[in-house]
Amino acid sequence: MTITSLAVLLQTSTHTQDTSDVVFLAILSVLVILLTGVSGRINMGFQVPGFPRPLSSKRKEILKKHFPYYSQLSPNRRKRFEQKIQYFIHVKEFIPRQIPVVTDEMKVLISACAVQLTFGYPKVFLSHFKRILVYPDNYYSTINKTYHKGEVNPRLRAIVLSWKAFVEGYFNPKDGRNLGLHEMAHALRLENLILNAEYKFFDGAVLQQWQQQADMEMKNIAAGKSRMFRDYAGTDPDEFFSVAVENFFERPKKFKSLMPNLYAILVLLLKQDPLNPI
Repeated sequence: MTITSLAVLLQTSTHTQDTSDVVFLAILSVLVILLTGVSGRINMGFQVPGFPRPLSSKRKEILKKHFPYYSQLSPNRRKRFEQKIQYFIHVKEFIPRQIPVVTDEMKVLISACAVQLTFGYPKVFLSHFKRILVYPDNYYSTINKTYHKGEVNPRLRAIVLSWKAFVEGYFNPKDGRNLGLHEMAHALRLENLILNAEYKFFDGAVLQQWQQQADMEMKNIAAGKSRMFRDYAGTDPDEFFSVAVENFFERPKKFKSLMPNLYAILVLLLKQDPLNPI
């Protein structure tokens, strides 16, 4: 039953002194209040158990000090950004590796990175990836027998990050290299393919256009003719997407100038434009 039908039922109910009717109306009143609250949370784009609880002033200060993307948002969009961060922290398990604890600052900034990339999709939280593993520095992978800065492991449902490399990604916001965005882009691309509540959120036609343009640019990279992307972007379509996302957020003017078609498709795919963060 909808909130409106409940309200109409309350208005048209006969005013009787019968105890059962009074109890019934009281129960309906409570339901209206509860459903109104739930509706408000759903209208935000996602439903948060026990929320909305505002982001603490301490966490907001962390964002203002260390996360430029947040600072350039309008007040209303900033509030939505805060809500997504709060929920992301709430539903993920942050696991320390070779460090005593994952600090609140780490949680806020890593979550902000994920929310930055998914901000155009209110209901997407990379739900398949339940765990965020944080190392202090590059770590040795026993699987690949090499040192890594970060990785995404769908089998373990984990996103793994070197905190040092994550922070270094924000030291120079114009170099097109950002570990956090790179790994979150891998997670985002995988999430779109995993059969769950977030399955296939990308528009299929737009994704097809993206792949056509990406294939063309990967040929340019192989021939040493790319004016935008580093050679690593030519490794495979997954790495191309992640490198493109790094440049999309860190060097949008150059990206749009040199590759307007690819940039426009990525705007449609991510449902946001870094050059117009309204």
